Amino acid sequence: MSLALLLSSCSDALDVAPSGDISLEEVFSDNDRTMYYLNTCYSSLPNKGLHYFFWSRGPVNWCDDAWDADDLDVDWAASRLIYDGNASASSHPVWAVGGEDLSRNYWQMYFSRIRNCGIFLQNIEKANVKSEDDRSRWTAEAHLLRAYYYMELLQWFGCGLPIIEEPLTYTSDFSQTKRSSYYEVVQFIIRECDAALSCDQLPWRITSGSEAMRVTKALAWAIKSRMTLFAASPLYAGSENHWEEAYQTSKQALAALTANDYKLYDKVSRTSEWGPNAEHLHMPGYTTSGEAQDYNAYAALYNEYFCNSGEYSQSPADKETIFQLIDNNGDVANVDGIGAICGYKTGTCPSQDLVDAYETVNGQTVLNLEKPYNDEMHLQPNYNSANAMYDPQNPYANRDPRFYASIYYNGSKRYCEWTIEDQEDVLCFENYPGKKGRRTRIVATWDAYQKDDGTIENTPEPKTGRSMTGRTYTRTGYYERKFLHPNSGMNNRLGGARHKDFRLAEIYLNLAEAAANAGHEDEARSAMNVVRARVGMPAVPANVTGNALILRIHNERRVEFALEGNRYFDVRRWQNPEGDLSATDRWITGAHITHMKDGSYKYERTTLKERNCWSNKWLKVAIPLTEVNNMISITGENWQNPGW
Repeated sequence: MSLALLLSSCSDALDVAPSGDISLEEVFSDNDRTMYYLNTCYSSLPNKGLHYFFWSRGPVNWCDDAWDADDLDVDWAASRLIYDGNASASSHPVWAVGGEDLSRNYWQMYFSRIRNCGIFLQNIEKANVKSEDDRSRWTAEAHLLRAYYYMELLQWFGCGLPIIEEPLTYTSDFSQTKRSSYYEVVQFIIRECDAALSCDQLPWRITSGSEAMRVTKALAWAIKSRMTLFAASPLYAGSENHWEEAYQTSKQALAALTANDYKLYDKVSRTSEWGPNAEHLHMPGYTTSGEAQDYNAYAALYNEYFCNSGEYSQSPADKETIFQLIDNNGDVANVDGIGAICGYKTGTCPSQDLVDAYETVNGQTVLNLEKPYNDEMHLQPNYNSANAMYDPQNPYANRDPRFYASIYYNGSKRYCEWTIEDQEDVLCFENYPGKKGRRTRIVATWDAYQKDDGTIENTPEPKTGRSMTGRTYTRTGYYERKFLHPNSGMNNRLGGARHKDFRLAEIYLNLAEAAANAGHEDEARSAMNVVRARVGMPAVPANVTGNALILRIHNERRVEFALEGNRYFDVRRWQNPEGDLSATDRWITGAHITHMKDGSYKYERTTLKERNCWSNKWLKVAIPLTEVNNMISITGENWQNPGW
């Protein structure tokens, strides 16, 4: 089945089949119509990445990873509504799927596709299909897609759900609809994935662009790994202990994936763009003698991976990506990079809290993970006393290469076409009198400077400084780099890579977390250290055990998956059912940097406004009120999540 058939080419007849213009019997009596009906099962796979409303990264900006620079200019969009706590069971910002239309929400959309999968599975066995291999593969795909949609519902809503294997009709007795527990739904997802895995015709990898987005056995294992980890997590497990099951599942998943040629991305493949002679790269590295140099191979490798979509071939350079979504992520330089490049908007601003998570190159954390901050607003960091390498007044030196690959900070550089007016402002001390055009610019993110008389002027650097007004500026003192292609600029509007929905690094860290909680600490460290070795970070030593090991794994997930959206779900599932997000999501901090008249910088911290999305109810998304009211009237049971 080709990409065109799978994702975009539905016949008019099929489009109206549910309305009764043609019967389901007629649909499944024809090979092509059967294939087209499978297309409807695929039709609600999300885009994620930069495809949340108004070119936003959605959950990346809704947790402590980042702040959305659109919060003032687009005060009716999801990020601002969430920051203000402006959500209810009647209208919740998270429901909007690729737009502001809250009526088209995850709950309705995914259950609709679950129904499509059920109808397909109900009819495929007797359908008039030309190839038995197609019948087997299509059946496996429908099972796996149903698992995927249930997974998405569990991630967002975090509650028990009805398991609907036989599709309901308008004449069904809805009063008999029962909710299964979270764990029971996870077990159903596993059964669906196992049904897909039992199909010999389902491939391990998509090797042709004509089949892009079709699901695979690799995806089945990835879903099993993620969902058993979620089921074992405190928010969902309650008093039950499912860590051993999660450990065994992720161990099996990793073995199956690596046996079928999945491995971490570990080699720069485009040396003209990410090699040591690429003039646009500024990712400080270190020689064996400790002298700084202006290239870091590990950072370049990591940045290359996220700036490119995985190719479909028998032997791709990218063997890490398990499942990527369909659409490229737009003009990142224009809507989610450094606003001064194209003069439009900055979008995602990484937080100081995220920057704090990156270790120094000696493998020591910057903060004490047991108690990272000495105050609730995160303005008083509790530094790790064992880390002699970190200097708060030279904070960006000697950091994990993933930091340089992911974040633009004060003093970093970018070579591209800038849309800055004729020349730099006289206050652009680092760059004045640089001209408009293609050149290297120091990214200066200070928001105050010392005048000749010694007084401090609280005015941001005119082009890339930190400011709480204006869409081109950073709110936090940092800009996103992870997904911004180094060749993109005003004269080269490159599209961002497709969102990597699942990748092998997640399976390693799922295994590490589950193993540590199940008491298999050697295996936990081993799995985590594979991910660290990919970027040249030292192994976590054997004397890191118990809760300290679990905290290191949590921090490793934060760094490895920074700005990808995972953190939103992680900070929730790690909470107890009665907990809240006050320690992570209530206060988000930025870097307050003063440019001193001698050319040095003074580094301090500043908090952005308090977010009102941290209380207990924000652990789970509200179920739409109309759906809740329907089920109350039909079954007498209130399905709503706590607090909504």
